[in-house]
Amino acid sequence: MREFFKSTRFKVILAFLAFLVGIMIYSVTKGGYSLSGASFINTITKPFRAVSNSISMKFEKNADRIANADSYYEENKLLKQQIGELNKKLAEYDDLKEEVEELRKLVVIKEEHPDNIFSQPADVLGYVANDPFKGFTIDRGYEDGIKPYCPVITPEGVVGITVEVSQYTSTVRTILSPDLSIAVICSSTGTDFGIVEGSVITAENGATKLTHLDKDHGIKAGDLMITSGTSGLFPKDYPIGTVTVTGIEANGLTAYAEIEPSADISRLSSVFVITDFDGKLEDTDETEDTP
Repeated sequence: MREFFKSTRFKVILAFLAFLVGIMIYSVTKGGYSLSGASFINTITKPFRAVSNSISMKFEKNADRIANADSYYEENKLLKQQIGELNKKLAEYDDLKEEVEELRKLVVIKEEHPDNIFSQPADVLGYVANDPFKGFTIDRGYEDGIKPYCPVITPEGVVGITVEVSQYTSTVRTILSPDLSIAVICSSTGTDFGIVEGSVITAENGATKLTHLDKDHGIKAGDLMITSGTSGLFPKDYPIGTVTVTGIEANGLTAYAEIEPSADISRLSSVFVITDFDGKLEDTDETEDTP
């Protein structure tokens, strides 16, 4: 031990400690403070006390978690239950809000067509598999007064007609299908008549086709085609779609136009079914409308 105190290593350590003490004394006196024994000790031990306080606080937090684990678990469980109930009420509110909005739209349509009788809003259950013409099924049927060949609409316009009806569901054939023909008139000219019927080619682009159009027609792109209501399958004055392009048929005898439907057939969530209207053709088994 005596050899250690006499060694160079001890002298270096001692000099280093003296250097540190000198720096601390300088730092304290530089700030205008007098150096007492207590302040000197506080200065030296300050970093150690900070670390000690941090460790103590973490220990207290962990100890509190362990001691009150059951209480925290029950509280967390209660909060999750309350959040679940709030989310359920929010979902119910959203559903109610959507239903009110649909009924508001129905009121507007009824005001424009007072002779029409409508079903309650019908939800679209799903589209028919492998149908290029976007046929779909709704959650309304015989129980709701719906029969085959009832027009199906949205607030934007006609989307199709019911073809298969069960007690609680119905299948709808859309205006994209070549198996459905609707007599229409141009709302702009009031004189240009034609037949809207789909095709495989136009359906690929979500459009339908206006056929049997006179070559000397006055229809142009942007014109709205509406139902003429001449055959009893569809009431009059319902929008079908907007003209995008016109042309002459290959036979050179008649003209045609491509129609962009007013309603987005591929994104339907709910529709209305017209169960009765003035001039309706009763007990029909046809889906072809003629002007």
